[in-house]
This record gives sequence, structure tokens and C-alpha cells, in this order.
Amino acid sequence: MFARIASRAAAVALLGCHAGTLFAQEKTADSGDDIVVTAQQQRPQVTSDGALGALGDRPALETPFNVRNYTAQLILDQQAETLGEVLENDPSVRTTQGFGNQAELFVIRGFALAGDDVAIDGLYGITPRQLVSPELYDRVQVLNGSSAFLFGAAPGGTGLGGGINLIPKRAEKTLFRATANYAGDSVLGGNFDAGGRFGANDAFGLRVNGVYRKGDTPIDGEQRSVRVGGADFDFRAGPGRFFLDVGYEDQRVYAPRPQVRLANTGLAIPRVPGADANYAQPWAFTKLRDVYALARAEVDVAPDWTVYLAAGFRDGRENGEYATPTVTNSVTGAATQARLFVPREDNNESGQIGVRGKFAVGGTTHAISVGGTLNLAENRNAFASGGYVTAAGGTTTMVNTNIYAPVAVARPINLVGTGGNLADPPRVSRSEFGSVFASDTIGLFDDRVLVTAGVRQQHLVVDAFSRTTFARTSRYDQSATTPVVGIVVRPTPTFSLYGNRIEGLVQGPTAPLNDTVTNPGEVFAPYRTVQYEIGAKWEIRRLTATLALYRTSQPNGYSIATPTSAAPAATTFVVDGRQRNQGIEIGFNGEPVDWLRVIGGGSINDATLRRTAGGLTDGNDAIGVPDYQVNLGLEFIPPFLRAATLTGRVVHTGRQYLDVTNRQRLDDWTRFDLGLRYILVADEHPVTFRVSAENVADRRYWTSAFGGYLLQGQPRTVKASITVEY
Repeated sequence: MFARIASRAAAVALLGCHAGTLFAQEKTADSGDDIVVTAQQQRPQVTSDGALGALGDRPALETPFNVRNYTAQLILDQQAETLGEVLENDPSVRTTQGFGNQAELFVIRGFALAGDDVAIDGLYGITPRQLVSPELYDRVQVLNGSSAFLFGAAPGGTGLGGGINLIPKRAEKTLFRATANYAGDSVLGGNFDAGGRFGANDAFGLRVNGVYRKGDTPIDGEQRSVRVGGADFDFRAGPGRFFLDVGYEDQRVYAPRPQVRLANTGLAIPRVPGADANYAQPWAFTKLRDVYALARAEVDVAPDWTVYLAAGFRDGRENGEYATPTVTNSVTGAATQARLFVPREDNNESGQIGVRGKFAVGGTTHAISVGGTLNLAENRNAFASGGYVTAAGGTTTMVNTNIYAPVAVARPINLVGTGGNLADPPRVSRSEFGSVFASDTIGLFDDRVLVTAGVRQQHLVVDAFSRTTFARTSRYDQSATTPVVGIVVRPTPTFSLYGNRIEGLVQGPTAPLNDTVTNPGEVFAPYRTVQYEIGAKWEIRRLTATLALYRTSQPNGYSIATPTSAAPAATTFVVDGRQRNQGIEIGFNGEPVDWLRVIGGGSINDATLRRTAGGLTDGNDAIGVPDYQVNLGLEFIPPFLRAATLTGRVVHTGRQYLDVTNRQRLDDWTRFDLGLRYILVADEHPVTFRVSAENVADRRYWTSAFGGYLLQGQPRTVKASITVEY
């Protein structure tokens, strides 16, 4: 199979190289082609400047936080199809899945960031919560560290280790870009990106993006389809600017390879099945549909002073059949498999208002920011376990299978229970997060020293409701103050030292909807944490190097085994003790020389359990947090073929534990990726050919143990694409 896939991709690459050679022979004297090729190759893939929530846009060296922006050019060049694939460039981030479903869950500095808490243009609750196509966005911004002051409390209950903010594309110039792509095993599709400015003084702008993909993935029996569209309109005239962004996503996965649970902590980690193995039931699926919009208005009311207002909403629909295997024998791979059906609906609204300005007085400068935010979220869901028909004509909630030799069974019937109305899911939670904030960044000694002090007052209201009686079962109504202090010292224009103390405040976790969980959907109270961080940043040529040392902690939520004779695999989700993470991050992003680009770095993370029940696991490593991580990508332009770019990346993840007793350990793993880009010029327009192979060795490995679930790494995946740009 791989030979067939590789031959297709190689044919595309050879076609591009052959066409480029012929074209070069015809136009060797035309230096204009070289200019076009060089301009394409020098488009930045990673930047460090950008918006920081309440603080607004800040240059990297003037920011007391560790921030990176992965650009639309990187997304295009690396053929990334999800946010997780974009973040494979980041040594502080690992991507896993939600509990039992296909949702991407990001682990930043050892703490979870769910899709509910990924922001768009600084607004929470607008982003599609499970899978996100990155093609709609100009930048994927990653903030390492807590962000309660910068963005407000995360409504989904995650994000204490860092945040992700998506920046929409805007119409800056006339553009038409079309891409056709292929990914193994037979995923075919493409995307387009078109825009321009029009009207008097180019006051109006419009940019439209679309994505379509469908086919079989390299995992046996797994199919995916993606239909995405987005439009960004803006009006800029005089002192004012208005932006309107709308998006639609329809993502479907059929027979998705699930995570794996172990029946108890006494079992050893089972050997990894074949790289392309699939132990899903053929009727399992995930269907996601999201519609969202956000608007922003900015008015410069005076020199260096801007008033802004933003608001948005998201309407989400999800539907899924899930069947997670629970291994009962690690040697043979014997397992049981239950079924869970979950329909879900979300209706979220979000808004913010504020003013930012600068002034100087008494030899100091001041950057003032004052404003407020409001996030409203309502979730409706239901669930039903499945009844497998037995030979005797009865039903059972479990069937036997094997992760090495899966057993396909017929889709079970819905068992009547307390999961609510499947056709009209009941409201189970409602939250209202409001806040006001103020900050001042004081510049001393010609802004060589910048001191930031700010505070956000937050009010959190969380209601939970019964699925059967619809009555409110609990209410959390509290306020909290989350301050921030940061300092930046710039001894030279290209080097800065920084430090910060910032807090995290999130809604408490929700127990997963799972057939074996005894308290499904239970909402825990919000909590706060404190982070301390110091670091350094250095810009040399087009390369940015960063160093950060940090410490933070949070209450720890996980599932513990609570077996009974009637339910031997039963678990209960608890919040028990604290998890303290401290570590070091090193990053390198940019071009130290014209022919070489570096993307990535490394991190060390000591994630330790504290104050656990009875002190039985005090000092143990936290579940699913590797000791160290390395993501290092290199891009090389060979001197003998200036239109080509050779790419390579290594992803290495240290050991991690599946259980709090630290008896179930995953080995470290390493993955290698290779690729090639080639640019030819047709009538002064670039045509780019790309081919890449991820996990070129087709290595089999458990990639994550986060949350107490085993997630298998992706098999070798070959991708190829052609982009035409005008």
C-alpha cells in the first residue's frame, strides 16, 4: 500500500521538478523568476509579536510572556489539516484526544487545553470545540502560561498551562490561491483563499476561504470528510475600522480509531498494535457542525487612544457513537467494548469592550488598558449506553473484543436510562462569566524597563441541571480577583529579560460522559492557580531564541477505579490533591542564514502530585505528562537547486505514566518527518509543489497517556499538494 501511495506522491513531485527544469531552461535569463521564488521562500512561518488579550498588540521583546504565532504560510507549507498538526512544531505542546471521542485536546506545560477554551480574535466560546481546520486563520497564536488576566477565565475549565488564540485572515491585497491536495490512503480535496480591497481608497475588504477533503485515512477502515467555509469582511476609513468574520465547519469521522483504557492499574502497558491497526467498531462515528460569527469595531478617538467593541456567537451540533475498548489482558490484547451514543448542542455568546491608550509624563511612558468581557454558554446533551443482543436473546452492555484482532459486532440498541431525551437533548449546564480589567505598562529609562501591573475582577456563575427533571441541581456563584505583574528589561535593542506573576482561573472540570463513569457530567467548582515565570528573548537577524523557566499548579482531576460486583469496570471522576508543574523551555524560530530555517526547541517538565488522598501518591509523576519533549524542524535550500526546499522534523517525547501510582509507564518515542517543496514560476505567478511523509519509519507507539487513556500515534502518512497563486 505504501508503495502505491509513495509512487503517487513521487509522481506529483517529479512532475513539479520536471516542469520547473523545463521552465528554468526557457527563462534562465529572467531574474524576475528568482525574485518571485525568493519572496515565496522568505514568507515568515513563525513570529513572536502579536495581540495579548487585554494588553493589545505588543512586540515580542516588550512582552513579559512567552508567545509564538504559527502563520498561514506555515499551515500551507506543512499541509496541516488540524490545529494539532500545526502545533506539532511546538516543544511545549502535545496533542491528544478528549475522553472517548475525536476532539483534539492540547496539553501545554503539562495542563489540558480543551477546544472549548481556544479563542478566536480574543473571544472565548466561538471556536468549533472538537476539530478545527486551520486554513481559515492567518495565525495560530500560542501563549505559554496562565492567562486569567489577559483573556479572562476560560469557560470550558482548562487552559492553566497556556492558551491558543486564532487570528482570522484579512484582505490586505488582491489574492487568489488554489490548492489541490492528497493524503494517504485516499483523502483527496483542496482549498482556496481569495480576497481583495475595493471602493474609494480601498476602504472595503473581503476575503473568502473554503476547504473540502474526503477519503480513507492510513488507519484501516477510518474515513474522514471536511467541509469548511469562511468569509472575512472589513471596512477601514478615517479613524475607524470594522471587521466581520463568519465561519462554517462540517467535520465527520467514520470508524475513528479510539483511545484504549486498561481495566485496572495492575495491568502492564500492552504492546502497541500495528501502526495502521483499527480497533473501532464499524458503526462508530463523530459528526460535528458549527456555525459562528464575530464582529469587531475600533475607533481612534485621539492620537494613541482606541476604543473597541467585539461580540460573537457559536451554534454547535455534535452527534457521535463511541466504543472505547478496555483491555483486560495486556499480553493477549483481550478487551471489552461498550457503546455510548451522545448527541450535543451548544449555544455560546461572547463580547468585550475596552479602551487602550498611551501617554508620557515625568520621564515615563504609560500604556493603559481598561475594559470588560462577558461569556455566556449553554450546553444541552444526552447519552445512552448500548445493549448488545446476546445469543440467548437478552442484552448486555459489554462485548468481548481484542485490540490485536478486533471483533466487529452489530450496532447495539439504546438502553433506557437517565441520559435524557436523545431526540431533544436537555439543558445540562449554563455558565455566565463576566469580568472587568485595568492595567498600566510603565516605561522607564527610554522604555528599556517596562513594568506591567494589572488586575481583573471576575464573576463566575455556573448552573447544572438534571437531564430528567430539568431542575437545577447545583449553582456556583462567586467572584475572584486575578492580578498580574510583569517586568521586561532590555539591555540592548535585540535582547530582553522578563518575569511575570500571573494567575489562572477556570471553571472546574466536568466528569466525562462514559458508560463506566459513576458520576457522568458532574460539574466541579471553579479554581485558581498562581504561576511564576522568568525568561529571556534574543533576536538576531531573522531568528528569535527564547528561554523560559516556570512553576504553576492546579487541582488534579482524573478517574479512579471504583469497581462493584455489578460493574467491575466502574470508575469515578474526582478532583483530588494538586498537580505542580515546573520546567524549562527553549525555543528557536526563524532563519539564522538565508538558506536555513529552524522551527522548534525543547522543554523539560517536572509534573508532581501533591496533597493527594492519604498522601499515598505524593511525589509521584502526574498522569500523561512527559519528562521532556523535543520538536525540531529544519528547512534547507540547496545551493544547486534554489527553487527547492528540503524539510525535516524530529518529534521526541519522554516517558509518561498512565496511572497515579506510577506502575504503568509508557516508553519514550521518536518520530521523523521528511518533505520537499518546489516552486516554479508561470507567467510571473508562483506554482508550488509539495510532498511530505510524516512518521516515515511507520513506527508504532503509544503517543499519549493523558487523562488515563492510551492514544496510539498516527501511521506513516504521505501528503502531496499543488498550489497556484495569483
